[in-house]
Amino acid sequence: MKVAVGLSGGVDSSVAALLLKRQGHEVTALFMQNWHDTAGTLHGDCGWEDDKAIAELVAKKLDIPFHFIDLSREYRQRVVDYMFAEYARGRTPNPDVLCNREIKFDVFLKTALNLGAEAVATGHYARIATVAGSAPPSYALLAGLDANKDQSYFLCQLSQAQLEKSLFPIGHLCKPEVRRMAAEAGLPTAGRKDSQGICFVGKIDLPVFLQQRLAPRTGAIIEIMPAFHDNRPAAGGLEELCAPYRYHPRSGKKIGEHNGAHCYTVGQRKGLGIGGRAEPLFVLAADAENNILYVGEGQRHPGLLRKGLRIAAAGVHWIRPEQAVAAGTSRRCLARIRYRQPLQAATLYRRDDAVYILFDDMQRGITPGQFAAWYDGEELLGSGVISE
Repeated sequence: MKVAVGLSGGVDSSVAALLLKRQGHEVTALFMQNWHDTAGTLHGDCGWEDDKAIAELVAKKLDIPFHFIDLSREYRQRVVDYMFAEYARGRTPNPDVLCNREIKFDVFLKTALNLGAEAVATGHYARIATVAGSAPPSYALLAGLDANKDQSYFLCQLSQAQLEKSLFPIGHLCKPEVRRMAAEAGLPTAGRKDSQGICFVGKIDLPVFLQQRLAPRTGAIIEIMPAFHDNRPAAGGLEELCAPYRYHPRSGKKIGEHNGAHCYTVGQRKGLGIGGRAEPLFVLAADAENNILYVGEGQRHPGLLRKGLRIAAAGVHWIRPEQAVAAGTSRRCLARIRYRQPLQAATLYRRDDAVYILFDDMQRGITPGQFAAWYDGEELLGSGVISE
């Protein structure tokens, strides 16, 4: 099979290419440049030049063709513009999930197919399985076998058409084994550190990064005392259990100022600039419309803990549409609200207007704009953007 590997300059994609070549596939390396700007990036360097040079060395070592493609226009339109729009609304987006759905397995996939490839491969720690007896074939997205590196969450928005043309050659391996294979093959990425930060952008200073489009605005920091939650009426139905806490400036006391509520996310403790506390302050909510930041002291503050979440119906995505829960019904599942969070027991409820996920245990830091993903064992069933 003719396979185009997204060679990033890291060890995972390098070993993916190595395995595919050993399996007898006709492998081509494609390196994507998706970001040019350095504003807001730490050290003022996106690092793509080094990545490209290392990727070329890997391709040369494996004796496979190497191609460079610039997808920065599409990345800006589909990922970065979305990021700024979400932050402006006081929500915290997950650009890596969007990058996979919109760039790696859409624009990049189509580019590879146009170049003659029959499939694309990446170094993700995830697996794809053809569902037995399905006609036409149906594809299940499974967690990677390395529980410490499972990246299925980042792929939670992929469609059947995308999975049909995708390969994850290292999904059955553990990270130490991947590094050992790279070292034994003499690949220059064997000891290279994993990348961090936003996909293709790198580690950023968020306030500086956002100032490219969102001007700083001074606003109030309001502290919410735990007693505020003690005095709240008990939650009733499903909608109430899954609703966020509603705060008002009169709900607490002003203790400081910030330079833009859009720069903060639920659960954040750094960057508030307020000390002298027995325990750290954490962000409970960011009201971007009124530019108010609500905070609470201590990681066990009740404002950080919620029982459930809501996903608007338009934002619900099922990996295998035949597994979608019918309106008015529910199912047990395992769910997570962030990468590497241990899977949590929950019940998913389908209503006409939304999907609600009610967890068995209280969850810390449910964040609007992030993706919730739900599983049946090792299979990722679906996902959606947390609306509130």
